[in-house]
Amino acid sequence: MRRRGAARFALSALLGVNLVLPTRPEPVAAAGFVEAYPVTAEAMRAAGPPYADWAADGRRFLLFDERGDGRAVEVIGDLAGADRIAVLVPGVGSTLADFDRGLGGVARRAPAVQATQLYGQLRSTDPAARVAVLAWLGYDPPDGVLTAVSDASARRGAVGLARLLRELAARRPGATITVIGHSYGALVAALAAAHTPAQVTDVVSLGGVGAGVQRAANLRDGLRFWAAEAPSDWIRRVPPVRLPGLGYGRRPGDPAFGARPLPVDGVSGHDGYLATGSATLAAVTALVLGAGPVGDAR
Repeated sequence: MRRRGAARFALSALLGVNLVLPTRPEPVAAAGFVEAYPVTAEAMRAAGPPYADWAADGRRFLLFDERGDGRAVEVIGDLAGADRIAVLVPGVGSTLADFDRGLGGVARRAPAVQATQLYGQLRSTDPAARVAVLAWLGYDPPDGVLTAVSDASARRGAVGLARLLRELAARRPGATITVIGHSYGALVAALAAAHTPAQVTDVVSLGGVGAGVQRAANLRDGLRFWAAEAPSDWIRRVPPVRLPGLGYGRRPGDPAFGARPLPVDGVSGHDGYLATGSATLAAVTALVLGAGPVGDAR
């Protein structure tokens, strides 16, 4: 009886904690379609610098939320008229404060910089293409490597990303959508793509930690999965451990995973995949435009 009473007390305490702990309010604007632009612009103006400057520069966001580590989804290009849409998902340590400047002040790590580089490459490769690139910081990534041993943040993020991808597919049914995840973001991308319509044709892992499955063949039928893993990328030293609540198993860059490989010439370290001049940037550009990397049969 005492043991049962103690258990009931513990359960009540846990429920009480759950009731009194504050829950995260909904973001200023839910990530959806272009109708969100004026709402997020007003929120950025109200937030003051540097976000007010973003709005003044005419940048367009589907989502903006400065609370906590912050969230943002920026659109580069004409999303309402796009036939080719790329969605970039960043990884560990990404915050709103680093959205423009990059983690540790390294510009090539910044979601906004990467999206701008990809968009510029798309436009220079095919000026007539109707393309849009989204920098999707629509989730709360782990703060560091030690907190990134679990896929909990990825699974929560995948719910929101899948919702956005379904919205894009519904609003642009004739478009093809490519989801590109970097590091921990590759796990988010793969988990989300498993629950999306056929307009999401390709998922790209750039130095990815995992994909939620042990083989590419276990992903959604009709989904093409690509991986780039540079020889100098430290992600190669992450052990392929997968236990309940710990680790991700086989990396997408491991040949045994069975992903379609992307070239990595010119890529340095963990953050250089979309750097100007890299072979990976050129290959991802071709993929988004529907051409496919050199030598690939599509």
